[in-house]
Amino acid sequence: MTAVHFDSYTEARAHLKALLDAAERGRVATVRRESSTTALVDVDRLRHYLAAVTPSRAQVVAEADGWSIFIPGLPIAADGRTFNEAVTEMVDALRDYAEDWQDHLLDAPNHRENWGLVQLISLSDDDQLREWLVGKAR
Repeated sequence: MTAVHFDSYTEARAHLKALLDAAERGRVATVRRESSTTALVDVDRLRHYLAAVTPSRAQVVAEADGWSIFIPGLPIAADGRTFNEAVTEMVDALRDYAEDWQDHLLDAPNHRENWGLVQLISLSDDDQLREWLVGKAR
């Protein structure tokens, strides 16, 4: 099977299995609707790719009363009495940011480029976000 492309929503709907099969296999799978083309991508493949190309750049700071984590350039930060508490709070803060982005920040000039980050957050479970933030536990 090669790339799968359909020039209309109706045509794609009639061949949905072929479209989904192609996406799951990692093949190019697209649908054109009016002047826009949309690609279908398997979630695990997309999440893996986004994690690889979107480094967290998280900064962790030990303070007298605990730990702080922030991501430079983003309005996302968290604190905790322990390192693990701070990471858990950061995962929650990332989820809140992704929700706010979907709700009203996606068109804001200083947030619209965070599309990939929001996709990564939304497609990750808490353990995957923890690993993305601080690396694998040894």
